[in-house]
Amino acid sequence: MELREKAYAKLNISLDVGAKRPDGYHEMNMVMQTVSLCDEITVSLTGDGKLSTRSNLRFIPTDERNLAVKAARVFLAAAGKEGQGLMLSLRKRIPVGAGMAGGSSDAAAVLRALNRLYGGLFSCAELEKLAEQVGSDVAFCVAGGTALATGRGEILNPLPALPDCKIVICKPEFSISTPELFRKLDSAPVRHHPDTAGILEGLEQGDLTAICRRMYNVFEDVGDRRMRTVSQIKSRMLDFGTLGSIMTGTGSAVFGVYTDATAAESAAKALAKEYKFTFVSEPVGRVLRFES
Repeated sequence: MELREKAYAKLNISLDVGAKRPDGYHEMNMVMQTVSLCDEITVSLTGDGKLSTRSNLRFIPTDERNLAVKAARVFLAAAGKEGQGLMLSLRKRIPVGAGMAGGSSDAAAVLRALNRLYGGLFSCAELEKLAEQVGSDVAFCVAGGTALATGRGEILNPLPALPDCKIVICKPEFSISTPELFRKLDSAPVRHHPDTAGILEGLEQGDLTAICRRMYNVFEDVGDRRMRTVSQIKSRMLDFGTLGSIMTGTGSAVFGVYTDATAAESAAKALAKEYKFTFVSEPVGRVLRFES
């Protein structure tokens, strides 16, 4: 028996970082959005008692370093099914090292698929709790949609949906180390913070322009030469009329929001000449809705 599940990418409409916590994590304040760019996960129940993984990308680890594997083990333990054999097949489309929660989204998709295979053992809230054992962004990716994420990213408050738009996503060839950026952020005070309250008000009013004017990611402020490329991509997106453009997560992907589909396609076509990983996407609502 097998199921296929889409693993949708995540973007940060805003990202703010607060003080370091006693557990070593930082206090986070983020507006997060699911988008249509996705991986595809196939979960198959097998009779060999083994947990096996395969991917269309050779360099993707197939052991516990892969969050999808970790998620499967967490689910099976919680369900009392530790001896169940599984085959996880990952078809990757979300760029790796992009700040788009590709690994976290794969893990969340595994949790949703296994829950369906076992007849809905856990509620959405219970799956999100299991997800916290896997990784910080996994809880958001379980249900997705538009949400305010606080704590270390695991405290989620659903928000009104992002208004309809096209989102151009562009990832340069390089990736950026998350621990490295946090170290740089810790070494110098954050100069600017996103207007999170203004973004929430914009979502309540369905005002896409107001939302985009307030989008901001504090990691763009760190002293890192690679941010020059981020700025160049943002500038190109502005040339094609984006309402707003920022880096997502700790990068290196940059996205721009457009109301005009033709302008979005033109921006993507121009950027794709220089940056291989360029996509046109759109917002996706909650992918898991049951609460019982």
